[in-house]
Amino acid sequence: MAADDDGSPTRDAADTPLPRVLCDTGELLALGGDAPGGALWRLAEAGRQLDANVVRVPPGGRVGTHTEPDLDVLLLVLDGEAALVRADGERPLRAGALTWLPHGSARGIAAGPNGVTYLTVHRRRPGMRIQPPDAADRLRPGG
Repeated sequence: MAADDDGSPTRDAADTPLPRVLCDTGELLALGGDAPGGALWRLAEAGRQLDANVVRVPPGGRVGTHTEPDLDVLLLVLDGEAALVRADGERPLRAGALTWLPHGSARGIAAGPNGVTYLTVHRRRPGMRIQPPDAADRLRPGG
């Protein structure tokens, strides 16, 4: 039976996954301005159906405006302030703001003067797989 960092089991006797604490965001936030920019934590559990990240953008930093065509994303500001950059302008975000970023929307983040730390959660992207062509592809000319 596998064990979590604190020694508690991650699966029960029937090998069913058990809920558990993954990260103490208070400890991440305690790093404050000393935290590097980028992902401070990532959900990396095998067999998961979600992706999640705690991201730090330093003071004045930006996540450039981009469009996510496939995935809705939830963004929760944990600390600091930022501007959510949208197609129609900017909207202020501060600690506690829970924001839905629908797929197909253009979005960016502009960190405030003290930076911003936020959690994002979305459906997991399937990994790339190399598969043999299906029967229909084999029947096409050049397939």
